[in-house]
Amino acid sequence: MSNVVVNDKTFQPFISSEEIHERIKVMGKQIDKDYEGKRPLFIAILNGSFMFASDLFKSISIEAEICFIKLASYKGTSSTGNLITSIGLDESLVNREVVIIEDIIDTGNTLHQFLPQIQNQQPASLKIAALLNKPTAMKYPINIDYLGFSVPDKFLLGFGLDYDGLGRNLPQIYQLVNE
Repeated sequence: MSNVVVNDKTFQPFISSEEIHERIKVMGKQIDKDYEGKRPLFIAILNGSFMFASDLFKSISIEAEICFIKLASYKGTSSTGNLITSIGLDESLVNREVVIIEDIIDTGNTLHQFLPQIQNQQPASLKIAALLNKPTAMKYPINIDYLGFSVPDKFLLGFGLDYDGLGRNLPQIYQLVNE
């Protein structure tokens, strides 16, 4: 893998496509084990989680449903701190096994604001699957039940993660080169 340039920024290879897919397979096996005999509802948070959600959903063999919602708190390379809900949740969550799928948890602000909305709907259980976590950036403690990778507090791109809407289609993850 070589560096990529998106808009005005240069990104260097960070996590290969092979590493991502191997980790997702492990996560899928754990979810299969944890939800054996149950039918969980996966709630994928758009836009960033679409590639991770697709691969994770394909890696499980249990009966499950998936739906998508759109939450956003980013503009450019930094979090705005404001949560915007663009597409609502139409499914009833009462007594459902729910798994939230996130691409990346950094400050924890998005889930900190969103999880109470989910908990108010009285699911039987609520777990979180995240491809990436930036522990040093966390401002709100979020318990991640299924985690792909812990990463440093650097701006990342690819595999669903974007820079001003671009770069989501890259099959691996890159990190911003210090400028």
